[in-house]
Amino acid sequence: MKSHISVAAVVSLVSFSPTFGQEAGHEPQPSSASGQSNSVSNSANLPPVIVAEPKKAPAPTTKRVSKRNNASQTGTGAQKTTAKPAPNPEASLPTASGDNFLPPPGTLITPQAGLNATTVTTAPNLLPTHGATITDTLDQQPGVAGSAFAPGANRPIIRGLDNNRVRIQENGISTGDVSDISEDHAYPIDPYSADSVTVIRGPATIRYGSQAIGGVVSAENQRIPTYIPYNGFSGEIMGGLSSVDGGRDGAFKATAGSQGFAIHADGFDRKSNDYDTPDGKQANSFVDSQGASIGGSFIWHDGFFGVSYTRFDSLYAIPGVESAEAKSRIDMGQDKINAKGEWRAPELGLAAVRTWFGWDNYAHNELDFDAAENADTVGSRFTNKYTEGRLEAETVPVATGIGALTSTAGIQISNRKLVGTSFEGDSLLEPSTTDVIGGYLLEELRVTKPLRFQAGFRIEHDSVHGTMYDDIFNPTSSDLVGQHKTFDPKSASLGLLYDLPLGVVARLTGQYAERAPVAQELFSKGAHDATGTFEIGNPDIGIETSKSIELGFGKTTGRWRFDSSVYYTKYDGYIFRDLTGAMCGATIDTCGSGDPGNEFHEVIFNQRDATFYGVELATEYDVGHVLRGVWGVSGQYDFVHARFSNGEYVPRMPPHRLGGGLYYRDDAWQAKISSLYAFSQDEIAPNETPTAGYTLVNAEVSYTMALDGRGAVAPRMTIGIKGENLLNDYVRDSTSFKKDEVLQPGANVRLFGRLAY
Repeated sequence: MKSHISVAAVVSLVSFSPTFGQEAGHEPQPSSASGQSNSVSNSANLPPVIVAEPKKAPAPTTKRVSKRNNASQTGTGAQKTTAKPAPNPEASLPTASGDNFLPPPGTLITPQAGLNATTVTTAPNLLPTHGATITDTLDQQPGVAGSAFAPGANRPIIRGLDNNRVRIQENGISTGDVSDISEDHAYPIDPYSADSVTVIRGPATIRYGSQAIGGVVSAENQRIPTYIPYNGFSGEIMGGLSSVDGGRDGAFKATAGSQGFAIHADGFDRKSNDYDTPDGKQANSFVDSQGASIGGSFIWHDGFFGVSYTRFDSLYAIPGVESAEAKSRIDMGQDKINAKGEWRAPELGLAAVRTWFGWDNYAHNELDFDAAENADTVGSRFTNKYTEGRLEAETVPVATGIGALTSTAGIQISNRKLVGTSFEGDSLLEPSTTDVIGGYLLEELRVTKPLRFQAGFRIEHDSVHGTMYDDIFNPTSSDLVGQHKTFDPKSASLGLLYDLPLGVVARLTGQYAERAPVAQELFSKGAHDATGTFEIGNPDIGIETSKSIELGFGKTTGRWRFDSSVYYTKYDGYIFRDLTGAMCGATIDTCGSGDPGNEFHEVIFNQRDATFYGVELATEYDVGHVLRGVWGVSGQYDFVHARFSNGEYVPRMPPHRLGGGLYYRDDAWQAKISSLYAFSQDEIAPNETPTAGYTLVNAEVSYTMALDGRGAVAPRMTIGIKGENLLNDYVRDSTSFKKDEVLQPGANVRLFGRLAY
């Protein structure tokens, strides 16, 4: 990829929205902020493999990527130990120097990075935002919303798709939780643990399996170190206080290394009380979570390999009328072991061979308080043991008669053992096992300097074992039997990139994707308090198919920057929870009995054709210089429209959203004020209610300073304050099951700080 960026252009990447730019005064990470490469084959990031993180900036005429690695350049500043130094975070950014100049890590490189609509959020953007999940930062970005079920459980929704269609991963491996089963289940990634979060839509999802058909939310960090810090040590301490819930949180990260070995440790603690709304306290909405991780790597000239261990614990409450009366809470915990490695051998024709491995042991108890016994009772328990391994190889470009061809081939294997046990009625999910093996091939052909083509293909085999009734429509007269279902979903994509004048890049993609049903869609058979439903799986459902086309234009440098996408997707056999109209108690034999005590709506997983289309737009314009910095304006707009073939709307769709604001940035100060208006949502499914519109006004100011350092340590400190929902508006999310009884937080002031070495 060829990038021409001047010092002024890079400095002007003001980060009003996490979509654009890197915050001033924050240390750039040596690996790509997106966790993806900038090669158009969508390969994983090539972290800098260096014995020491250099301190001085290179001279403006110095190439940052060695000639040897030029063919496999990926936008992460891949270097040998003899490579020229990386930029000093405190120094001015280098000017463009030939075809090898790469913008600093953390800068959005959306169109040039490939055919995917991609949003990158870096750690400095995560720190100011109030909330216990990374979705709290993402859900105001175009195309992204949140399930907003509870402060501790807010799963991302991408273009109206959630749960089994959106993969959440950390360092390339799925989080291994049960948040895809229900909106009240949390995923074990705290905002403090992430150095960057990338939201990926489009053809790149082929790399991650059929359950990523709607998109990928990828958190990246240095728990497995990919470089050795300058002078052998780096660290940071972060923290914040929030007024809306009496929240207090803090974290630390530290990495040390020498002689090719590096070790990393981090930890966090987060506590908040019941939050305030315009109508008073939202009962039963507290969060109490903690976590820690330790990892180490061996780093050599052409690669690295490392392992990490992570523990995550969270106790969080479920707001709502009945939930508050019962003091419903979820007590969850997870142990996780991850491994990651990479080897580069361009002399053998291999740009990189990469491997990822993860093992997760997850469990949570759903608690209610029994006033008569004056003790907690466990209503249900979910456990999930998950193992995943991925291996891929990327070639250096090969000259052909029509252009340079780069190939990436990979294999992915996973095993999931999932149980949902109820102690108050029928268990939602008997023990089930899912085994998946998939292979994929990605090809990039650079025909001319401005024109590139991409193609991708994936095939996988899914084997799902579980227990279900012989006849789901007449379960009382049938038996529970073991069942085995197999599926062979296939996906393919084709697209092109073309460099237009003035730095604009156009992208056009077409994608055919298939998704295999998962265990809960096939074999569920119990009450679900969180959604107020009695869910009955359907072993007769088949593969879900989508056919998509997307057109996008983007410009990531210069005075005016923007990214835009318009997409259309047709689903054949879209899997959904179909309300039958019957009511159920705690056991399946009560469904349709007419008992006035039945409180759960019966749903059976079914399939129906559906159509989704939408628009996403984010833009910034640097108006001019003022004082010692730059000020400008920003804007955004997005919507998704989703309908079944019978004319009914798909449930829980996000509304149209329109926003804009002002920003200022110089070497030390950053300030921004924004407004986001969510229109009322009246395109609703049967049994849904309309959702009123609302206006969010946020404002933020922060100051970064360099402190006097001694020896090798030169600390930098950032302090800031952010106001959220400053109008104290009534906010109900149309995507939430709880929207009619739970308000989102009211006005909040958050004080935050970061000290980095």
